[in-house]
Amino acid sequence: MASSGNAGIPLLGTAYFPPVEYFHILACWPHVLVDACESYQKQSWRNRCAIYSAGGVLSLQIPVCHDNFRSGAVSDIRIDYSREWLHQHRIAIISAYRSSPFFEYYWDGIDAILQSRPQKLFDLNMALTRHIAAEMDLRCELSPTNSFVKDAGPLDFRSRIHPKSKENPIFTPKPYYQIFSGKSGFIANLSILDLLFHEGPQAADFLKG
Repeated sequence: MASSGNAGIPLLGTAYFPPVEYFHILACWPHVLVDACESYQKQSWRNRCAIYSAGGVLSLQIPVCHDNFRSGAVSDIRIDYSREWLHQHRIAIISAYRSSPFFEYYWDGIDAILQSRPQKLFDLNMALTRHIAAEMDLRCELSPTNSFVKDAGPLDFRSRIHPKSKENPIFTPKPYYQIFSGKSGFIANLSILDLLFHEGPQAADFLKG
């Protein structure tokens, strides 16, 4: 694990199929830390993502076990597979993106990670994020912290990249083609899946502005 005292290295929270602005950080820095030691935060990107469905923005949420919310680090939070979330998420993603230009090219690798059923939320998120970053040819080392960081200064993006953040997004990509944009217009900073499935090998070009 990386030391959490590294100055000048961005600090992110763990995230499930993170939004585009999260991957903007991965595209712009060669090394990024992911907080493995913070307390779990509800209603954040840690266990949810937003995709573009036929009905507009659709939020997908992973249910987690409640046995260590207060005492455990986010890296200890277990996924609740007793609920049918995995099947529902897979169907929702397929329904939303199966007609996108690059869905078939990338989906099998992503689906394999989902269906491997990691027990810990942090492990699932890291596996998906690293896989997608590699598919996009982002040369960024992604490392978990080994201790809690109270304040990482201007490169602390844990609370800034949040579905309920009141700050302006740290990054908004130029508009790209979206299947349902003719109905609802372009929607920025959805899950990285949206950009990847629509733009494929060109997706990384949208991450640096």
